[in-house]
Amino acid sequence: MPLSATADTSKTVKLERYNSYLRKIHSTKVLNASSKVLFRATLLVALVLVLLFAINYPPLSDSRAAAAHHLHRRSFLSTGLFSSSSSSSSSSIGGAAWEKRVRQSSTAKRQHGLSVLVTGAAGFVGSHCSLYLRKRGDGVLGFDNFNDYYDPALKRARQALLEKQQVFIVEGDLNDGPLLRKLFDVVPFTHVLHLAAQAGVRYAMKNPQSYIASNIAGFVNLLEVAKAANPQPAIVWASSSSVYGLNTENPFSEEHRTDQPASLYAATKKAGEEIAHTYNHIYGLSLTGLRFFTVYGPWGRPDMAYFFFTKDILHGKSIDIYRTQDNQEVARDFTYIDDIVKGCVGALDTAEKSTGSGGKKRGQAQLRVYNLGNTSPVPVGRLVSILEGLLGTKAKKHLIKMPRNGDVPYTHANVSLAYKDFGYKPTTDLAAGLRKFVKWYVGYYGIQPRVKKENSHAEDSA
Repeated sequence: MPLSATADTSKTVKLERYNSYLRKIHSTKVLNASSKVLFRATLLVALVLVLLFAINYPPLSDSRAAAAHHLHRRSFLSTGLFSSSSSSSSSSIGGAAWEKRVRQSSTAKRQHGLSVLVTGAAGFVGSHCSLYLRKRGDGVLGFDNFNDYYDPALKRARQALLEKQQVFIVEGDLNDGPLLRKLFDVVPFTHVLHLAAQAGVRYAMKNPQSYIASNIAGFVNLLEVAKAANPQPAIVWASSSSVYGLNTENPFSEEHRTDQPASLYAATKKAGEEIAHTYNHIYGLSLTGLRFFTVYGPWGRPDMAYFFFTKDILHGKSIDIYRTQDNQEVARDFTYIDDIVKGCVGALDTAEKSTGSGGKKRGQAQLRVYNLGNTSPVPVGRLVSILEGLLGTKAKKHLIKMPRNGDVPYTHANVSLAYKDFGYKPTTDLAAGLRKFVKWYVGYYGIQPRVKKENSHAEDSA
Protein backbone atom coordinates (compact mmCIF):
# COMPACT_ATOMS: atom_id res chain seq x y z
CA MET A 1 0.00 0.00 0.00
CA PRO A 2 1.30 3.38 -0.87
CA LEU A 3 2.40 5.58 1.96
CA SER A 4 0.05 8.34 0.84
CA ALA A 5 -3.03 6.10 1.17
CA THR A 6 -1.97 5.03 4.66
CA ALA A 7 -1.64 8.62 5.70
CA ASP A 8 -5.10 9.48 4.36
CA THR A 9 -6.71 6.63 6.25
CA SER A 10 -5.02 7.65 9.49
CA LYS A 11 -6.27 11.22 9.08
CA THR A 12 -9.85 10.03 8.47
CA VAL A 13 -9.85 7.85 11.60
CA LYS A 14 -8.54 10.69 13.72
CA LEU A 15 -11.17 13.08 12.29
CA GLU A 16 -13.98 10.65 13.07
CA ARG A 17 -12.70 10.19 16.61
CA TYR A 18 -12.56 13.93 17.07
CA ASN A 19 -16.11 14.41 15.75
CA SER A 20 -17.35 11.63 18.03
CA TYR A 21 -15.71 13.36 20.94
CA LEU A 22 -17.44 16.65 20.09
CA ARG A 23 -20.82 14.95 19.80
CA LYS A 24 -20.37 13.41 23.25
CA ILE A 25 -19.52 16.79 24.76
CA HIS A 26 -22.55 18.42 23.07
CA SER A 27 -24.90 15.64 24.27
CA THR A 28 -23.61 16.02 27.81
CA LYS A 29 -24.21 19.79 27.73
CA VAL A 30 -27.74 19.31 26.38
CA LEU A 31 -28.52 16.70 29.02
CA ASN A 32 -27.22 18.95 31.78
CA ALA A 33 -29.24 21.90 30.48
CA SER A 34 -32.38 19.78 30.23
CA SER A 35 -31.91 18.52 33.76
CA LYS A 36 -31.63 22.07 35.06
CA VAL A 37 -34.79 23.14 33.20
CA LEU A 38 -36.70 20.12 34.48
CA PHE A 39 -35.54 20.73 38.05
CA ARG A 40 -36.58 24.37 37.95
CA ALA A 41 -39.97 23.51 36.44
CA THR A 42 -40.55 20.87 39.11
CA LEU A 43 -39.61 23.32 41.85
CA LEU A 44 -41.97 25.94 40.42
CA VAL A 45 -44.87 23.48 40.23
CA ALA A 46 -44.22 22.39 43.81
CA LEU A 47 -44.26 25.98 45.03
CA VAL A 48 -47.54 26.64 43.23
CA LEU A 49 -49.11 23.53 44.76
CA VAL A 50 -47.95 24.55 48.25
CA LEU A 51 -49.39 28.03 47.76
CA LEU A 52 -52.75 26.69 46.58
CA PHE A 53 -52.90 24.28 49.51
CA ALA A 54 -52.16 27.07 51.97
CA ILE A 55 -54.91 29.24 50.53
CA ASN A 56 -57.57 26.56 50.51
CA TYR A 57 -56.63 24.86 53.77
CA PRO A 58 -55.32 27.49 56.23
CA PRO A 59 -54.01 26.36 59.60
CA LEU A 60 -56.70 26.52 62.29
CA SER A 61 -55.10 28.95 64.69
CA ASP A 62 -57.34 30.44 67.37
CA SER A 63 -58.63 33.27 65.16
CA ARG A 64 -58.91 31.09 62.06
CA ALA A 65 -60.68 28.39 64.02
CA ALA A 66 -63.24 30.89 65.24
CA ALA A 67 -63.74 32.12 61.70
CA ALA A 68 -64.09 28.58 60.42
CA HIS A 69 -66.69 27.83 63.07
CA HIS A 70 -68.62 30.98 62.11
CA LEU A 71 -68.50 30.08 58.43
CA HIS A 72 -69.64 26.54 59.16
CA ARG A 73 -72.59 27.86 61.15
CA ARG A 74 -73.59 30.30 58.39
CA SER A 75 -73.27 27.54 55.80
CA PHE A 76 -75.50 25.30 57.88
CA LEU A 77 -78.23 27.91 58.14
CA SER A 78 -77.96 28.91 54.50
CA THR A 79 -78.14 25.49 52.92
CA GLY A 80 -81.47 24.61 54.45
CA LEU A 81 -80.12 21.39 55.94
CA PHE A 82 -82.38 21.40 58.95
CA SER A 83 -82.68 17.68 59.65
CA SER A 84 -81.92 16.47 63.13
CA SER A 85 -79.16 14.28 61.76
CA SER A 86 -77.18 17.45 60.95
CA SER A 87 -76.71 18.14 64.63
CA SER A 88 -75.77 16.17 67.66
CA SER A 89 -78.72 17.66 69.53
CA SER A 90 -82.37 17.42 68.48
CA SER A 91 -83.00 20.78 70.20
CA SER A 92 -80.91 22.62 67.59
CA ILE A 93 -82.53 24.54 64.76
CA GLY A 94 -84.50 22.04 62.73
CA GLY A 95 -84.24 19.24 65.26
CA ALA A 96 -87.26 17.31 66.51
CA ALA A 97 -87.37 19.14 69.84
CA TRP A 98 -86.99 22.50 68.09
CA GLU A 99 -89.87 21.77 65.70
CA LYS A 100 -92.02 20.68 68.63
CA ARG A 101 -91.41 24.00 70.41
CA VAL A 102 -92.17 25.93 67.23
CA ARG A 103 -95.48 24.10 66.75
CA GLN A 104 -96.52 24.36 70.39
CA SER A 105 -95.81 28.09 70.52
CA SER A 106 -97.67 28.70 67.25
CA THR A 107 -100.78 26.71 68.20
CA ALA A 108 -103.81 28.73 69.32
CA LYS A 109 -105.42 27.87 72.66
CA ARG A 110 -108.82 29.29 71.74
CA GLN A 111 -111.26 28.30 69.03
CA HIS A 112 -110.62 30.12 65.77
CA GLY A 113 -107.52 31.69 67.29
CA LEU A 114 -104.79 33.18 65.12
CA SER A 115 -101.37 31.67 64.46
CA VAL A 116 -99.04 34.65 64.33
CA LEU A 117 -95.35 34.96 63.48
CA VAL A 118 -94.14 38.06 65.34
CA THR A 119 -90.84 39.40 64.05
CA GLY A 120 -88.95 41.61 66.47
CA ALA A 121 -90.67 39.74 69.31
CA ALA A 122 -87.92 40.61 71.80
CA GLY A 123 -88.33 44.28 70.98
CA PHE A 124 -90.47 46.87 72.77
CA VAL A 125 -93.68 46.72 70.74
CA GLY A 126 -93.13 43.11 69.68
CA SER A 127 -92.91 41.74 73.22
CA HIS A 128 -96.05 43.59 74.35
CA CYS A 129 -98.04 42.43 71.33
CA SER A 130 -96.84 38.85 71.75
CA LEU A 131 -97.91 38.78 75.38
CA TYR A 132 -101.34 40.24 74.58
CA LEU A 133 -101.99 37.76 71.76
CA ARG A 134 -100.83 34.81 73.81
CA LYS A 135 -102.93 35.73 76.83
CA ARG A 136 -106.07 35.92 74.72
CA GLY A 137 -105.35 32.43 73.36
CA ASP A 138 -103.66 32.99 70.02
CA GLY A 139 -100.65 31.02 68.82
CA VAL A 140 -97.51 33.18 68.80
CA LEU A 141 -94.06 32.36 67.49
CA GLY A 142 -91.40 35.00 68.00
CA PHE A 143 -88.47 35.80 65.73
CA ASP A 144 -85.60 38.11 66.66
CA ASN A 145 -81.87 38.54 66.03
CA PHE A 146 -81.13 40.12 69.46
CA ASN A 147 -78.77 42.68 67.95
CA ASP A 148 -76.83 45.17 70.07
CA TYR A 149 -78.34 48.44 68.79
CA TYR A 150 -79.26 48.83 72.46
CA ASP A 151 -78.57 46.64 75.48
CA PRO A 152 -79.34 43.02 74.49
CA ALA A 153 -79.86 42.20 78.17
CA LEU A 154 -83.14 44.13 78.04
CA LYS A 155 -84.22 42.05 75.05
CA ARG A 156 -83.30 38.85 76.89
CA ALA A 157 -85.35 39.99 79.88
CA ARG A 158 -88.35 40.48 77.59
CA GLN A 159 -87.68 37.05 76.15
CA ALA A 160 -87.83 35.59 79.65
CA LEU A 161 -91.25 37.19 80.16
CA LEU A 162 -92.50 35.62 76.94
CA GLU A 163 -91.12 32.21 77.85
CA LYS A 164 -93.21 32.27 81.02
CA GLN A 165 -96.25 32.46 78.74
CA GLN A 166 -94.91 29.62 76.54
CA VAL A 167 -93.95 31.96 73.70
CA PHE A 168 -90.86 30.66 71.93
CA ILE A 169 -88.55 33.09 70.13
CA VAL A 170 -86.51 31.71 67.25
CA GLU A 171 -83.18 33.50 67.09
CA GLY A 172 -82.38 34.40 63.51
CA ASP A 173 -82.04 37.14 60.91
CA LEU A 174 -84.66 38.30 58.43
CA ASN A 175 -82.17 37.84 55.62
CA ASP A 176 -81.81 34.12 56.40
CA GLY A 177 -84.23 32.84 53.75
CA PRO A 178 -83.77 29.12 54.46
CA LEU A 179 -84.60 29.61 58.15
CA LEU A 180 -87.75 31.61 57.37
CA ARG A 181 -88.84 29.03 54.80
CA LYS A 182 -88.32 26.30 57.37
CA LEU A 183 -90.63 28.09 59.80
CA PHE A 184 -93.35 28.41 57.16
CA ASP A 185 -92.89 24.74 56.28
CA VAL A 186 -93.44 23.75 59.90
CA VAL A 187 -96.31 26.16 60.67
CA PRO A 188 -99.17 27.37 58.39
CA PHE A 189 -99.24 30.88 59.87
CA THR A 190 -102.50 32.75 59.43
CA HIS A 191 -100.84 36.12 60.14
CA VAL A 192 -97.46 37.80 60.35
CA LEU A 193 -96.96 40.79 62.64
CA HIS A 194 -93.76 42.23 61.23
CA LEU A 195 -92.19 44.57 63.79
CA ALA A 196 -88.51 43.78 63.31
CA ALA A 197 -86.59 46.78 61.99
CA GLN A 198 -83.54 48.93 62.51
CA ALA A 199 -85.05 51.75 64.57
CA GLY A 200 -83.88 55.24 65.39
CA VAL A 201 -83.59 58.41 63.33
CA ARG A 202 -80.16 59.65 64.41
CA TYR A 203 -78.32 56.32 64.30
CA ALA A 204 -78.84 56.23 60.53
CA MET A 205 -76.10 58.86 60.21
CA LYS A 206 -73.65 56.46 61.87
CA ASN A 207 -74.66 53.14 60.35
CA PRO A 208 -76.80 53.66 57.25
CA GLN A 209 -76.22 50.16 55.86
CA SER A 210 -77.99 48.55 58.82
CA TYR A 211 -81.22 50.31 57.80
CA ILE A 212 -80.99 49.04 54.24
CA ALA A 213 -80.20 45.49 55.38
CA SER A 214 -83.07 45.28 57.87
CA ASN A 215 -85.82 47.66 56.76
CA ILE A 216 -85.59 47.00 53.04
CA ALA A 217 -83.68 43.78 52.29
CA GLY A 218 -85.07 42.00 55.36
CA PHE A 219 -88.63 43.08 54.57
CA VAL A 220 -88.31 41.93 50.95
CA ASN A 221 -86.94 38.58 52.08
CA LEU A 222 -89.88 38.08 54.43
CA LEU A 223 -92.34 38.96 51.65
CA GLU A 224 -90.60 36.57 49.27
CA VAL A 225 -91.06 33.72 51.71
CA ALA A 226 -94.65 34.73 52.54
CA LYS A 227 -95.71 34.98 48.88
CA ALA A 228 -94.62 31.38 48.27
CA ALA A 229 -96.28 30.02 51.42
CA ASN A 230 -99.43 27.95 51.20
CA PRO A 231 -101.54 29.39 52.64
CA GLN A 232 -100.24 32.91 52.28
CA PRO A 233 -100.51 34.79 55.60
CA ALA A 234 -102.05 38.22 56.06
CA ILE A 235 -99.28 40.64 57.03
CA VAL A 236 -99.48 43.60 59.41
CA TRP A 237 -96.22 45.53 59.62
CA ALA A 238 -94.72 48.57 61.31
CA SER A 239 -94.20 51.62 59.16
CA SER A 240 -93.57 54.93 60.96
CA SER A 241 -94.89 58.45 61.43
CA SER A 242 -91.44 59.48 60.19
CA VAL A 243 -92.68 58.97 56.62
CA TYR A 244 -94.47 62.33 56.87
CA GLY A 245 -91.04 63.95 56.91
CA LEU A 246 -91.23 67.64 56.00
CA ASN A 247 -95.02 67.64 55.77
CA THR A 248 -96.45 70.82 57.36
CA GLU A 249 -100.15 69.93 57.33
CA ASN A 250 -101.59 69.07 60.74
CA PRO A 251 -102.74 66.73 62.06
CA PHE A 252 -100.96 64.18 59.87
CA SER A 253 -103.41 62.22 57.75
CA GLU A 254 -102.89 59.09 55.66
CA GLU A 255 -103.89 61.22 52.67
CA HIS A 256 -101.01 63.68 53.15
CA ARG A 257 -97.86 63.51 51.05
CA THR A 258 -95.05 61.27 52.26
CA ASP A 259 -92.47 61.86 49.54
CA GLN A 260 -90.25 64.23 51.56
CA PRO A 261 -88.47 62.06 54.15
CA ALA A 262 -86.20 63.94 56.55
CA SER A 263 -84.04 60.93 57.48
CA LEU A 264 -82.74 57.69 56.02
CA TYR A 265 -84.87 55.81 58.54
CA ALA A 266 -87.96 57.55 57.21
CA ALA A 267 -86.88 56.84 53.63
CA THR A 268 -86.55 53.11 54.34
CA LYS A 269 -90.01 53.01 55.93
CA LYS A 270 -91.48 54.87 52.96
CA ALA A 271 -89.71 52.40 50.67
CA GLY A 272 -91.35 49.63 52.71
CA GLU A 273 -94.78 51.05 51.95
CA GLU A 274 -94.03 51.09 48.22
CA ILE A 275 -92.62 47.55 48.39
CA ALA A 276 -95.79 46.42 50.20
CA HIS A 277 -97.87 47.91 47.38
CA THR A 278 -95.82 45.97 44.84
CA TYR A 279 -96.19 42.58 46.56
CA ASN A 280 -99.88 43.20 47.09
CA HIS A 281 -100.37 44.07 43.43
CA ILE A 282 -98.32 41.23 41.94
CA TYR A 283 -98.70 38.37 44.41
CA GLY A 284 -101.98 39.03 46.22
CA LEU A 285 -100.50 39.45 49.70
CA SER A 286 -102.79 41.14 52.22
CA LEU A 287 -100.71 43.95 53.73
CA THR A 288 -101.46 46.54 56.41
CA GLY A 289 -98.90 49.20 57.34
CA LEU A 290 -99.08 50.94 60.72
CA ARG A 291 -97.51 54.36 61.19
CA PHE A 292 -96.53 54.49 64.88
CA PHE A 293 -96.23 57.86 66.62
CA THR A 294 -93.51 58.02 69.35
CA VAL A 295 -94.35 54.92 71.37
CA TYR A 296 -93.38 54.90 75.06
CA GLY A 297 -94.01 52.87 78.20
CA PRO A 298 -92.66 50.04 80.39
CA TRP A 299 -90.01 47.83 78.79
CA GLY A 300 -89.32 50.63 76.29
CA ARG A 301 -86.29 51.43 74.17
CA PRO A 302 -83.28 53.07 75.88
CA ASP A 303 -82.60 55.22 72.80
CA MET A 304 -85.89 57.12 73.21
CA ALA A 305 -85.87 60.57 74.87
CA TYR A 306 -88.24 59.73 77.74
CA PHE A 307 -86.03 56.74 78.62
CA PHE A 308 -82.61 58.39 78.62
CA PHE A 309 -84.04 61.57 80.16
CA THR A 310 -85.16 59.44 83.11
CA LYS A 311 -81.73 57.86 83.39
CA ASP A 312 -79.84 61.15 83.18
CA ILE A 313 -82.13 62.98 85.63
CA LEU A 314 -81.63 60.22 88.20
CA HIS A 315 -77.85 60.36 87.70
CA GLY A 316 -77.69 64.13 87.92
CA LYS A 317 -76.59 64.59 84.31
CA SER A 318 -77.72 67.45 82.11
CA ILE A 319 -80.23 66.75 79.35
CA ASP A 320 -80.47 68.42 75.95
CA ILE A 321 -83.88 69.86 75.15
CA TYR A 322 -84.29 70.80 71.51
CA ARG A 323 -85.91 73.91 70.18
CA THR A 324 -86.68 74.57 66.53
CA GLN A 325 -84.57 76.86 64.36
CA ASP A 326 -87.12 79.62 64.94
CA ASN A 327 -86.94 79.01 68.72
CA GLN A 328 -90.23 77.11 69.04
CA GLU A 329 -90.77 74.12 71.32
CA VAL A 330 -90.42 70.66 69.83
CA ALA A 331 -93.55 68.55 70.36
CA ARG A 332 -94.39 64.89 69.90
CA ASP A 333 -97.59 62.85 69.75
CA PHE A 334 -96.50 60.46 72.52
CA THR A 335 -98.47 57.20 72.32
CA TYR A 336 -98.64 54.74 75.21
CA ILE A 337 -97.69 51.15 74.46
CA ASP A 338 -101.05 49.64 75.48
CA ASP A 339 -102.83 51.84 72.96
CA ILE A 340 -100.39 50.77 70.24
CA VAL A 341 -100.97 47.10 71.10
CA LYS A 342 -104.72 47.57 70.74
CA GLY A 343 -104.13 49.13 67.33
CA CYS A 344 -101.89 46.27 66.20
CA VAL A 345 -104.39 43.65 67.36
CA GLY A 346 -107.25 45.55 65.74
CA ALA A 347 -105.36 45.55 62.45
CA LEU A 348 -104.69 41.81 62.77
CA ASP A 349 -108.29 41.00 63.56
CA THR A 350 -109.61 42.95 60.56
CA ALA A 351 -106.95 41.82 58.09
CA GLU A 352 -108.45 39.93 55.19
CA LYS A 353 -106.88 36.77 53.82
CA SER A 354 -104.23 36.98 51.13
CA THR A 355 -105.46 35.92 47.72
CA GLY A 356 -102.35 34.35 46.23
CA SER A 357 -101.28 30.74 46.09
CA GLY A 358 -97.89 29.33 45.20
CA GLY A 359 -96.59 32.78 44.45
CA LYS A 360 -99.42 33.62 42.03
CA LYS A 361 -102.16 36.19 42.60
CA ARG A 362 -105.71 34.80 42.41
CA GLY A 363 -107.65 38.00 43.12
CA GLN A 364 -107.58 41.51 44.53
CA ALA A 365 -106.04 41.62 48.01
CA GLN A 366 -106.38 44.05 50.89
CA LEU A 367 -103.86 46.92 51.11
CA ARG A 368 -104.12 49.38 54.01
CA VAL A 369 -102.11 51.96 55.94
CA TYR A 370 -103.08 53.59 59.25
CA ASN A 371 -101.83 56.17 61.73
CA LEU A 372 -101.57 54.93 65.32
CA GLY A 373 -101.00 57.91 67.61
CA ASN A 374 -102.43 59.64 70.66
CA THR A 375 -103.81 62.71 68.82
CA SER A 376 -102.44 65.04 71.54
CA PRO A 377 -98.98 66.51 70.83
CA VAL A 378 -97.03 67.44 73.98
CA PRO A 379 -93.98 69.76 74.09
CA VAL A 380 -90.80 67.99 75.15
CA GLY A 381 -90.43 70.52 77.95
CA ARG A 382 -93.73 69.30 79.39
CA LEU A 383 -92.46 65.70 79.20
CA VAL A 384 -89.44 66.72 81.28
CA SER A 385 -91.62 68.50 83.85
CA ILE A 386 -93.74 65.38 84.33
CA LEU A 387 -90.61 63.25 84.81
CA GLU A 388 -89.22 65.72 87.35
CA GLY A 389 -92.39 65.40 89.40
CA LEU A 390 -92.46 61.61 89.20
CA LEU A 391 -88.77 61.24 90.05
CA GLY A 392 -88.73 63.94 92.71
CA THR A 393 -85.64 65.45 91.10
CA LYS A 394 -85.04 68.62 89.12
CA ALA A 395 -83.49 68.12 85.70
CA LYS A 396 -80.39 69.98 84.58
CA LYS A 397 -81.76 71.35 81.32
CA HIS A 398 -79.64 72.41 78.40
CA LEU A 399 -81.68 74.17 75.72
CA ILE A 400 -80.19 73.88 72.23
CA LYS A 401 -81.28 74.33 68.65
CA MET A 402 -82.37 71.13 66.95
CA PRO A 403 -79.49 69.80 64.83
CA ARG A 404 -80.06 68.69 61.26
CA ASN A 405 -79.95 64.98 62.08
CA GLY A 406 -83.27 63.82 60.64
CA ASP A 407 -85.54 64.76 63.54
CA VAL A 408 -88.70 66.72 62.79
CA PRO A 409 -90.04 69.47 65.08
CA TYR A 410 -93.64 68.36 65.39
CA THR A 411 -95.88 65.29 65.02
CA HIS A 412 -99.63 65.01 65.38
CA ALA A 413 -101.68 61.98 64.36
CA ASN A 414 -105.12 61.92 62.82
CA VAL A 415 -106.43 58.45 63.71
CA SER A 416 -109.98 58.74 62.39
CA LEU A 417 -109.37 56.07 59.74
CA ALA A 418 -108.15 53.51 62.28
CA TYR A 419 -111.10 54.36 64.52
CA LYS A 420 -113.53 53.84 61.66
CA ASP A 421 -112.04 50.53 60.50
CA PHE A 422 -111.24 48.78 63.76
CA GLY A 423 -112.25 51.04 66.63
CA TYR A 424 -108.81 52.39 67.52
CA LYS A 425 -109.15 54.94 70.31
CA PRO A 426 -106.16 55.86 72.54
CA THR A 427 -107.05 56.27 76.21
CA THR A 428 -103.77 56.97 78.04
CA ASP A 429 -102.48 60.52 78.49
CA LEU A 430 -98.79 61.28 78.88
CA ALA A 431 -98.83 61.83 82.64
CA ALA A 432 -100.55 58.50 83.32
CA GLY A 433 -98.32 56.64 80.88
CA LEU A 434 -95.08 58.09 82.26
CA ARG A 435 -96.18 57.19 85.78
CA LYS A 436 -96.39 53.55 84.71
CA PHE A 437 -93.07 53.79 82.91
CA VAL A 438 -91.24 55.27 85.90
CA LYS A 439 -92.67 52.60 88.18
CA TRP A 440 -91.31 49.92 85.85
CA TYR A 441 -87.98 51.69 85.38
CA VAL A 442 -87.09 52.04 89.06
CA GLY A 443 -88.18 48.45 89.67
CA TYR A 444 -86.26 46.98 86.76
CA TYR A 445 -83.04 48.88 87.52
CA GLY A 446 -83.40 48.64 91.31
CA ILE A 447 -83.47 52.41 91.91
CA GLN A 448 -85.06 54.17 94.89
CA PRO A 449 -86.06 57.62 93.64
CA ARG A 450 -87.91 60.28 95.56
CA VAL A 451 -91.05 59.53 93.59
CA LYS A 452 -93.92 61.92 94.22
CA LYS A 453 -96.85 60.17 95.83
CA GLU A 454 -100.03 61.53 94.39
CA ASN A 455 -103.43 61.35 95.97
CA SER A 456 -101.83 60.32 99.28
CA HIS A 457 -104.52 62.13 101.27
CA ALA A 458 -107.26 60.28 99.44
CA GLU A 459 -105.47 56.98 100.00
CA ASP A 460 -105.08 57.67 103.74
CA SER A 461 -108.77 58.46 104.14
CA ALA A 462 -109.95 55.49 102.10
